[in-house]
Amino acid sequence: MVDVLDHELEKELKQFDETKAGVKGLVDSGVTKLPRMFKHPPECLPSPNQNNGIHDLQVPVIDLKDAENNERRSEIISNLRKAAEEWGFFQIVNHPIPLDVMDDVLKGVQRFHEQPQEAKEEWYSRDFTKKVNFFCNGELKVDTPTDWRDTLSCKVLEDERNFEEIPEVCRTEIREYMKYIVQVKEKLSGLFSEALGLSSDYLENLRCFKSRSLACHYYPVCPEPHLTLGGTKHSDLGFLTLLLQDSAGLQVLHQNIWIDVPPVEGALLINLADMLQFITNGKFKSVQHRVLMPLSTLEPRTSIACFVGTDDLQKPYGPLKELISENNPAKYEDVCFGEYMKRYKL
Repeated sequence: MVDVLDHELEKELKQFDETKAGVKGLVDSGVTKLPRMFKHPPECLPSPNQNNGIHDLQVPVIDLKDAENNERRSEIISNLRKAAEEWGFFQIVNHPIPLDVMDDVLKGVQRFHEQPQEAKEEWYSRDFTKKVNFFCNGELKVDTPTDWRDTLSCKVLEDERNFEEIPEVCRTEIREYMKYIVQVKEKLSGLFSEALGLSSDYLENLRCFKSRSLACHYYPVCPEPHLTLGGTKHSDLGFLTLLLQDSAGLQVLHQNIWIDVPPVEGALLINLADMLQFITNGKFKSVQHRVLMPLSTLEPRTSIACFVGTDDLQKPYGPLKELISENNPAKYEDVCFGEYMKRYKL
């Protein structure tokens, strides 16, 4: 009986993928019940009483204003170090990205996803070697519930030529946003280096903040949001993720408790990833997070994750020699990011 059900689900997954319409296509078709492939087991979904009595826990917000002033810089570095060690997540305000640029890129991404199916289907592909592709979930598998999310992926954006492959409907907005992301990345690279007690150019010279790729997510309104997730529990694989979000839904696991991370106006969310935990020998934390589907909204959710990492997938990275000692031996073996992605990428 299980084999029959698996075969039927496999057929449904294949039919869904062949529509090239994603989750938005299901919504446009008028679906009123959540298809089986999107149903997550109860133990993976939030319980009705979660977070009771602990609403005072909030992800830190760090103000980068006057970061070049010596006294302010010391305060910022101290706050960043504490957030990286205790949370692995924090939001930054007074960063270089203008508010209108942030608003425009979110609207541009939403505009892409809300086009008619025929305007998007040319971008739909599961060939992840492409610089740009549109898809629903990295893999569609019988034994893994599908997340209620569509994604436009734009890779290797440190190469200016790759912007020409981005759909015209959001290309200008993404190009402008990424100009400022470079400034944020450079500022954070120096601050993280100094927070580790190293020279401000240390991480830049290590080339671990060199590459830049985007995952432009769209979470359509769901007919039965209590039965699914927008993003399954996971940690990010690279070095750093810079996240822009337009509404609630994101949660981070802190002290074994799921904490809401609502957007702060004008803020950019900083999410430390696995490779940064490795090279800091566990001093800075990469933590699990997920995306819930809101129960009481009639609006879709849009988020843009910028993955910052190494441009050399074969370069081995391990605990920095400056951070290990007889009393603090290396906790991790060296690993190449390319190999790490193959091993753990869903």
